[in-house]
Amino acid sequence: MLHRLDDALKYAPLWRGLRNSARLRRALGYENTLWTRKVADREVRTLVAGLEPAPRRVLEISGRVWQDAGFSSYTSVQYPAFDIAQAPLPDSFDLVIAEHILEHVEQPERAAHNIRAMLSPGGHALIVTPFLYKVHDDPVDFTRWTEKGLRRLMVSCGFPLETIRSGSWGNRACVEATLRREFRLFNRYLHSLEHEPQFPVVVWALARR
Repeated sequence: MLHRLDDALKYAPLWRGLRNSARLRRALGYENTLWTRKVADREVRTLVAGLEPAPRRVLEISGRVWQDAGFSSYTSVQYPAFDIAQAPLPDSFDLVIAEHILEHVEQPERAAHNIRAMLSPGGHALIVTPFLYKVHDDPVDFTRWTEKGLRRLMVSCGFPLETIRSGSWGNRACVEATLRREFRLFNRYLHSLEHEPQFPVVVWALARR
């Protein structure tokens, strides 16, 4: 029954209209986050919440997901006005966040170097990027990393290995959904959050300068 409802939400014009109702979505088990990002969002929020001292000056690159996270100073920069692969900002920050950014950068090593350059001593960089995920040009799509590969990238850019905390999440069903080009909102009744390490959809790393 639930799978038929999920298909109805995807295909039927009536259900598409009803899907715009937040109350209906909640009743059917949908949340305002993608299945592909549900676990990563939770885990990286936990990592950042555990930082001591708590970051005060925060920069988010090409996003505004963290603007209401309670930081005393929050800055967001957007591409193409700011290109992280070209040069760092002259300011320094306690935390630089780049979620789903590095896969779109032609020179990710240079971008990671510039992220590190913008960190104050003891500051942290948070990188989140997909792995088993379809090509999605925004405006172009270049690169993928496993969890080990992302850690190695950050080490090569000057982050001490012992300061890096990383993770990954994914499962076969979620991979298959993304390869079918289904960008499904997470549904607690339909979508498994089981982690199958051989099928990572997303990886993340938090590193200290």
